[in-house]
Amino acid sequence: MNATSEGARNRAPDPATIRTIIFGIMLAMFLSALDQTIVATALPTIGRVLSDVDDLSWVVTAYLLTATAVTPLYGKLSDTHGRRTMLLIGIGVFILGSVAGALAPTMPALIVARAVQGLGGGGLISLAQTIIADVVSPLERGRYQGLIGAVFAVASIGGPVLGGFFAEHLHWSLIFWINVPLGLLALQMTNRALKQLPRHDRPRRLDFIGAGLMMLATVALLLALSWGGKVYTWNSPQIIGLLLLSAVMWAAFVLRLLTAREPFLPLAVLLNPVVGVGIASVSCVFGTMIGLSIFVPLYFELVLGLSASGSGLALMALMGGVVVGSTTTGRLMPLIQHYKRLPYIGLTIAILAFAPLAMRPSGQTVPIVAILLGMIGLGIGSLFPITTVSIQNAVSPHQLGTATGAMNFCRSLGGAILVAAFGAIVFGGGAAGPQGATPNSQAGQPDRFGPELANMFGWVFVAAAICLAVGLCCLLAMEERPLRGWREPKVPVAAE
Repeated sequence: MNATSEGARNRAPDPATIRTIIFGIMLAMFLSALDQTIVATALPTIGRVLSDVDDLSWVVTAYLLTATAVTPLYGKLSDTHGRRTMLLIGIGVFILGSVAGALAPTMPALIVARAVQGLGGGGLISLAQTIIADVVSPLERGRYQGLIGAVFAVASIGGPVLGGFFAEHLHWSLIFWINVPLGLLALQMTNRALKQLPRHDRPRRLDFIGAGLMMLATVALLLALSWGGKVYTWNSPQIIGLLLLSAVMWAAFVLRLLTAREPFLPLAVLLNPVVGVGIASVSCVFGTMIGLSIFVPLYFELVLGLSASGSGLALMALMGGVVVGSTTTGRLMPLIQHYKRLPYIGLTIAILAFAPLAMRPSGQTVPIVAILLGMIGLGIGSLFPITTVSIQNAVSPHQLGTATGAMNFCRSLGGAILVAAFGAIVFGGGAAGPQGATPNSQAGQPDRFGPELANMFGWVFVAAAICLAVGLCCLLAMEERPLRGWREPKVPVAAE
């Protein structure tokens, strides 16, 4: 590569270009984040209109399966064929799936459309993070990573409200139609802005066998976690068979990594002293956040007696804390030499905040719980920019997509595993209550199941604290490297 192109690679884009690129990819990322939250409140209406309530869970599961499975694939392909190409493909497929979902006449057609949406949406978030890494130096990247937390917060709060409004007052198909103008706008903005994006891709051979093995292993595992304890018992032949299939596929995938000439996920990246433990840390913490976002509203309804809308508002304390923690840490990161100390403090405070909830889950007032959840959110949010920037700082520019895709894949997988684990604690410990009783039917009746239900949620908080502690231990093991700036000499990175 000549000196001119090498200089272009390391030169920071001008501020106006950066703003245009960031706004465009944030819109693309908002599409994916919103689609994961806007559907939930419209599901009962969709089930009634399409006369199929039994298969409603597949509307969520189909998207989760395909989106999680293709996330690392987008990252790898973006390293090979460029970020702009893959982001445009992702947005285009997502729009196609949205139109198919809006026009779906039956539940099976809607489920297929959701799977197509996942094929497009699965790469949008990881590609957005990778593109930020392409245009902003690691030294300044933390402040932009905080914007990602803001996007998720807006989607987490606004999505359910918007979905419920569309389904109740207008038409459920609008939850899909709204993606079309937003997607077209994102398509136009990113197409124009990303033409100015620095190119780090290199021609490589894609390991289709490795990619297929990883996707099969992921789908089998997610199906087991989605069906276990709900559709089938955990010790049923179906669940055991899926878990065994997943284990065999994962073993074959590892063997492929060790033997392939150009493996799907390079070992030099996975064994990097920053990347491996960094991914483990963020997977534990992100999975805890996802689990809490699902089970804390149930805790508010079943134990503290709030209504469904009240529990949603109370959950804002947790999500608001995540946004504030992520944004604050991102802005402080370039100013502090030992930047890992920020999440050390944040996660320690979060772990301690679980103690009152675990010891007296039914003896807390709503304001006290909201304060504790805010502290937990601050601690959780403090980790996200640190791990993302550290992982991207530790690899070569042409490996950014692979490393970021692997991180987001493991984060999603961690969320699925911990949601299943928290669910097993609550519903396996007696919270399912009398025959025919469900969490939704018991909302606002905190004394229906007595102290046993509250104790089960107490154990959920214990499990969440343990997960954060594991994430903190992994963070302690992660090497802290100086953050590279655009005009600073390069530090050693992972071998190619």
